[in-house]
Amino acid sequence: MISNWFKIFIYHLKQNKLFSFLNVLGLSIGIASIIFAILYWNNEHSYDQWNPEKENTYMVLNKIGRTGDTWGSNSIPFGETCKATIPEIEKVCFFNTWYDEDIIKYKSQKLLVKKITTSDENFFDFFPFEILKGPKQNILKEKNSVAVSEDQAKLLFKDEDPIGKSITYGGANYTVKSIYRITRPSSIEPNYVFSGVKREGDLNSWGNFNYGLLIKIKKTADASLVLKKMQNVNYINRTLKDAKENGQTPEQYLKENGEIKVIIDQLKTSRLYGTKSAAGQNYPEGIGNLKLLYIMGGLSLLILVLSLVNYINLATASAIKRAKEVGVRKIVGASKSQIMRQFIFETAIIVLLAILFALAIVELSLPYYNTFLNKNLTMNGSEFYLQLIFIFGLVIVCAGIFPAIYISNFETLKVLKGNFSRSKSGIWVRNSMLIFQFGIATFFIIGALIVNAQVDYMTNKDLGFSGDQIISIPFNKPDRLRRTEQYLTAKQEIKKIPGVIDVSTFAGTFGGSTSSSSGFKHNGIFVQPRNVEMDFGFLDMMKIKIVKGRDLSPQFASDTVSNMLMNETLVKALNIKDPINTIITSGWGNEKGNLKFKIVGVVKDFNVSGLQNKIPPMVFINLKTLKWNNFNNILVRVSPNNMTETLDQLRMYWNKNVNPDYPFDYEFVNKGFAKTFEEHVKQKNLFFILNMVVIIIAIFGLFALASFSMERRLKEIAIRKTLGAETDILLKELSKQYIFYCLLGFAIGIIPAYVLLQKWLEDFAFRIGISFVPFSIALLSLLVLTLLIVLTKAYQVTKIDILKYLKYE
Repeated sequence: MISNWFKIFIYHLKQNKLFSFLNVLGLSIGIASIIFAILYWNNEHSYDQWNPEKENTYMVLNKIGRTGDTWGSNSIPFGETCKATIPEIEKVCFFNTWYDEDIIKYKSQKLLVKKITTSDENFFDFFPFEILKGPKQNILKEKNSVAVSEDQAKLLFKDEDPIGKSITYGGANYTVKSIYRITRPSSIEPNYVFSGVKREGDLNSWGNFNYGLLIKIKKTADASLVLKKMQNVNYINRTLKDAKENGQTPEQYLKENGEIKVIIDQLKTSRLYGTKSAAGQNYPEGIGNLKLLYIMGGLSLLILVLSLVNYINLATASAIKRAKEVGVRKIVGASKSQIMRQFIFETAIIVLLAILFALAIVELSLPYYNTFLNKNLTMNGSEFYLQLIFIFGLVIVCAGIFPAIYISNFETLKVLKGNFSRSKSGIWVRNSMLIFQFGIATFFIIGALIVNAQVDYMTNKDLGFSGDQIISIPFNKPDRLRRTEQYLTAKQEIKKIPGVIDVSTFAGTFGGSTSSSSGFKHNGIFVQPRNVEMDFGFLDMMKIKIVKGRDLSPQFASDTVSNMLMNETLVKALNIKDPINTIITSGWGNEKGNLKFKIVGVVKDFNVSGLQNKIPPMVFINLKTLKWNNFNNILVRVSPNNMTETLDQLRMYWNKNVNPDYPFDYEFVNKGFAKTFEEHVKQKNLFFILNMVVIIIAIFGLFALASFSMERRLKEIAIRKTLGAETDILLKELSKQYIFYCLLGFAIGIIPAYVLLQKWLEDFAFRIGISFVPFSIALLSLLVLTLLIVLTKAYQVTKIDILKYLKYE
């Protein structure tokens, strides 16, 4: 029986080569899209799943003040006090939430290494990577100890045994204790883990939020109860003490300053579902993009549904050609269930072919997909193959059941009499599906236009600064305490290089953020702005405007002691009516208490961290004002003339005078800022590609349905032509129903398009409004596409040979 079914399938495959190809190709595109989404979904949800501690390990974050940002950083005394006073907490771990990049030296060998982190002795209790050599416990307990990943150990030590060897990092010597193998994917995948994260001056400072903090709670403990107890530690040791020192009640203090709200995120779900910190540095490997994951999953599912609808439309429309076959089979005793099984069997063969084509499409496209996501996805693993089997079964059920039922219900006498072609049975189903296809196409076209408009808006918006011809160069001086002095000396030498117009610096990066934040209070209002330590002339160099007062200047001695600038956002947040010469209490303190600063100028708001973020409140001081600084790069404005020679001179100076261990590197500021919306440019490109896919699938469906529909009317067309109907009248009659379906599908598609894209735009602090233009373009595009396909096919059928269809009448 199966052999007979297979022969029948092959016969019809040969008879309908074009439509069989469209069936397989349409399904394969839909299946390929869902495979791409599954690969991405699997990868993002596999982070840290290997970790046996994932369910009882939590990262601690803090939301500071009433309107403050959320930070993935903590103070040492807070973590130590929690460990000592909360019995449910088994261990704590302080670590850097970012990666360092530095030179590692061993004997005469030097390696520039990325992904370096520093932690306390408990790191491997929280991330228990496999230890290949050396002790498995207390690896980082001793001072100046280090653990090295397997791959890096081979690069640095070659065939030598690394254990006990001394390496140099940051000007200090460290002893290699253990070699470990990184298990991926993980929220942290360091090449080197150095001991000594805790700085001596921070051990008793509750205000220095400089450390990532992990806690491990007992398996039987209630995480919500632990969180309450941690919040209470802050209340007792921060709120009550500070309120008493200020002569306030706790209620008054909280009203003015707000509270430090503790947040804990479980390692198991932190990457995708955790709280995002202001700096985005929850873990060194970053955070997942849940919204992009949902977008890709949703769009892929839509394309699969569109492919299934297309297949069902083609299958039911082509059923007319097999009506007599079904009638004869019923006459000779075939039951409805047998006919259904036969057509489901044929669907299974088509789906199997489609999956094979889909796998080929994915395999060929995977390198580009990995580049888009910055991933290294592969099609392997038992989970993926099980999902593939599930897709196979699901597509057979969705694509095969309805056509099989529809075909098996043909009325035997009607189809054998030959008048089945005039039956309207099933037409409403196909037409409904065509309308649905138009609706999906509407959504994708409008989506592509709006995403493109938002990205273009971000690309062309006035940012409040100008990075033209300004390059950012890492200033890799090892001695941070003398960095300001070293920079000021280097600045004078760099300015002498031909082609260098100006030199400056600030503590931050355009497209990144600033490096620190401190609290400011005025008239009972507390705000936590970003700190910008900057060189004189920085604002002028970047063409950032002063709207009130003046810029900081070396002409005023107090500008390096007690004067500051604020941006417009901070002035509004502190509700200062006349800011110039206003005295502000800062969060920067010394042994005598918090310092007071005078505002001498107001800086026009400018974007520093990307257009998806609001402009934060910012305070500007000179590099010399505080003992510490956080700048890491020097900004150099260069002449566009003889750029190559200028860069060569800069390279020579850097290699000779800054740090010869580091290769000279630079990046144009505008290019660095463009990276903030690089992901959204990718989303624009993704929408464009998927839009093309959807339109192609819709064309398949429209062409096939129009072909079958018009072929059913060939005798009618012949009679009309005999009675003198003109070609233009026939074209109008044949195409008008499809215009109606197009308009109806458009009306259905615009509602989800508007709602979902409005939701997408809410992620941007600076965004476009949704106008009628993309909707008009989408409607016009669909109408043109529909008329082009339908009229082409209609014109073809109006040229039929009349006698061929009327000679038997």
